[in-house]
Amino acid sequence: MDYKFREIEPKWQAYWEEQKTFKTENDFSKPKYYILDMFPYPSGAGLHVGHPEGYTATDIISRYKRMQGFNVLHPMGWDAFGLPAEQYAIQTGTHPAITTQKNCDNFRRQIKTLGLSYDWDREINTTDPKYFKWTQWIFTKLYNTWFDYEQGKGRPISELPIPAEVEAEGEATVKEYISKKRLAYYDNAQVWWCANCKTVCANEEVLTDGSHEKCGHQVTRKNLKQWLLRIPHYAQRLLEGLDELDWPEGVKDMQKNWIGKSTGAEVDFELAGLAEKLRVYTTRPDTLFGATYMVVSPEHPMLDKMVTEDKKEEVRKYTQAASLKSDLDRTELNKEKTGVFTGRYAINPINGKQIPIWVADYVLMGYGTGAIMAVPAHDTRDFEFAEKFNIPIVCILDPKDADAETRENVLAGKACWTEDGAYINSASEVTGININSLSKKDGIAKVISWLEEKEIGKATVNFKLRDWLFSRQRYWGEPFPVIHWEDGEISLVEDDLPVTLPDMEKFEPGEGGESPLANAGGWLTVVDKNGRKGRRETNTMPQWAGSCWYYLRYIDPKNDEQIFDPKVENYWMPVDLYIGGAEHAVLHLLYSRFWHKVLFDLGIVSTDEPFKKLYNQGMILAFAYETQAGAKVASDLVEEKDGNYFHTETGEELRQIVAKMSKSLKNVINPDDVVEKYGADSLRLYEMFMGPLDDTKPWAENGVKGVFGFLGRACRFFGNSDNLTEGEEDKEVLKLLQQTIIKVGDDIENLKFNTGISALMVLNNLAMKKGKVTKATAETFAKILSPYAPHLAEELWQLYGHGQTLAYEPWPVADKSLLVEDTFEYPVSFNGKVRFKLTMRVDAAKDEIEKTVLTHEHAQKWLAGGTPKKIIIVPKKIINVVM
Repeated sequence: MDYKFREIEPKWQAYWEEQKTFKTENDFSKPKYYILDMFPYPSGAGLHVGHPEGYTATDIISRYKRMQGFNVLHPMGWDAFGLPAEQYAIQTGTHPAITTQKNCDNFRRQIKTLGLSYDWDREINTTDPKYFKWTQWIFTKLYNTWFDYEQGKGRPISELPIPAEVEAEGEATVKEYISKKRLAYYDNAQVWWCANCKTVCANEEVLTDGSHEKCGHQVTRKNLKQWLLRIPHYAQRLLEGLDELDWPEGVKDMQKNWIGKSTGAEVDFELAGLAEKLRVYTTRPDTLFGATYMVVSPEHPMLDKMVTEDKKEEVRKYTQAASLKSDLDRTELNKEKTGVFTGRYAINPINGKQIPIWVADYVLMGYGTGAIMAVPAHDTRDFEFAEKFNIPIVCILDPKDADAETRENVLAGKACWTEDGAYINSASEVTGININSLSKKDGIAKVISWLEEKEIGKATVNFKLRDWLFSRQRYWGEPFPVIHWEDGEISLVEDDLPVTLPDMEKFEPGEGGESPLANAGGWLTVVDKNGRKGRRETNTMPQWAGSCWYYLRYIDPKNDEQIFDPKVENYWMPVDLYIGGAEHAVLHLLYSRFWHKVLFDLGIVSTDEPFKKLYNQGMILAFAYETQAGAKVASDLVEEKDGNYFHTETGEELRQIVAKMSKSLKNVINPDDVVEKYGADSLRLYEMFMGPLDDTKPWAENGVKGVFGFLGRACRFFGNSDNLTEGEEDKEVLKLLQQTIIKVGDDIENLKFNTGISALMVLNNLAMKKGKVTKATAETFAKILSPYAPHLAEELWQLYGHGQTLAYEPWPVADKSLLVEDTFEYPVSFNGKVRFKLTMRVDAAKDEIEKTVLTHEHAQKWLAGGTPKKIIIVPKKIINVVM
């Protein structure tokens, strides 16, 4: 049979669709396996060959698990809200819904040509009102939930105890108290603003160089009314939950670092001339004796009040300049320390000394309290700042282990010592506290105890994780089910969901941060039954909203009465295997875990964690070209001559490099082109054969040709009835077949697809060498090939006389008795040197082995007519003749 993939593949894709071969039923009698791909955003560019890598891996496992008897849930859908469609709408006037639908249709078409076994009856789309109805519903749950620190869980707001003193203040105070407890809240927020996209960005969307991860433009600070989620309340739970997950350690570490747990103390400093106190967080309260000045962030809410009149203009100019810098510029790249004295002094509580308060951009509002006590003798940043501005430097940790010159400089305040040392200068006659003779552990404990006794500080656990900025100034996103009434009250739309987007012709956001929905006329204004006027929320939810919970909707996607049937959720959750890119470690993955834990606390889901096992596939790169000066050259301007590469316009010889696929380099490989030329099975097989799934690998067409050749040879041999026999199978083929069954199955289980494919190639080569195999062997080959190359496997299966798909045929069980070795090839040594090899039955008796060795023709030279002293036989290891 010739390998006519252009006929075979469309035929079986049509069959699977017509027969609904991969439709998943909720069969509770079967063991389940839920395997998930990360939700794709359907861009206008369509798929490139990097996308199918993860999809093919999940498909191989899905097909394998079905054959093992599992009820497999393997769904696909679209994370379809997002900025690109809106930007395209602004440029062209095309409604984002039209663009999005076109992109989804193209993605679906491309994915179907790859033969991926998704249950398309469960397809979901975040832009579908039937879907985002439930996203809005989850938002109402977040709004109506508070976190009970005593129980360590979220609880309905109706169960929030109101302190008597709050109730005594009246209804307005009670509402304000409740608002400060809600997981979702509306407030003034200092946000990252992208002027290019005219929208705010979450902390996680701002790259370390201060640019917006969506567009690459620099962001700035801005104050806007926003919706935020109190994700830090779940920081400890999010941290602890990682220990139970089968996830890559790198992803766990990224989440741990982002959550950023530290232990220390909060300390209140009195302010000279003001009634307020300035609170700082420090991991080393024992170093209070060395605090000689304080620094507040330019964004600190108390800054205006602290600045004295003569310093106001200087501080205003400084804070304005700081707002234009990224966090990276202000911290890691901040080589030249800058700052302005506020004119105000604080009182160091541990020794009663006045210390100056400065504003400096190397302190960020996003960590701790936005204010620090500076200990310049023992912190490099503080030391550099103190040196520049002539602030006293007091050593309190004696560097006894340092060399004499270093110790002398540190003690004199001329050098910084960042290691630990024995306490010195750490006693005060004013306050009566002395830690000079203590260890570090005891010193910290004593200072914290003293602070708590004086009620000016307390032991504190701190997290870097900040409230999640949850609104965007966009049209193309989930509308908030929120109404802002003219009397200041905020209410939720809960009984009439979904709140849908209005039809609009213009999608530009306002220059000052207004969403396009602010121009939505009749949609915008509402009136209640009492004539009170209200205004709908004009911001929309971020793209992350729909992807936070999509894995739950796949479970029961057609349910209009509830988010899902609890019985069905209890059966399918958690996700058994989740495959996707590591770039979502502190965005989607952290957000999803947070939402899931809230839903778990409210009894809506049955598991505390959503994703049991996570695996990150590597990136597929492509060849690109650059000049000797390093300038990139588009691939269509390159020609090859004798293995070298030249610019078609300038003639300059170019370097071939490996780079990320991009439209500008014109090195994007479209899977449609590969499928047309070599077939979907070849594309699938090559992407799995390139190397380990989690490796970064360069695309090379020659590799596709190689696996295409293998499939062609397999098709011609196993598809030719003349090569099939009804007799007994050749022993060598039979033995290798059992080994291949085990190898391919184990490698699929362990996601080592490339070595499984190698095993299939070895078996195919042996079969061709022998010339014939039994029909039973051919059928088994089709089965173990099917997860990788399902179209060809189905065609072979039908050729062998089967009328039904092999998708649910049992995975072959190897006969391990055929793998027991009946002979062993012994190395035979004389006085420790191997001279020849001897094959013997493994059950041969010792005297039989000795006799065979002594009479073997190759032994005579080494025996030389003599008699051995002894013959040492180590079964299935070695034979050593001692002369």
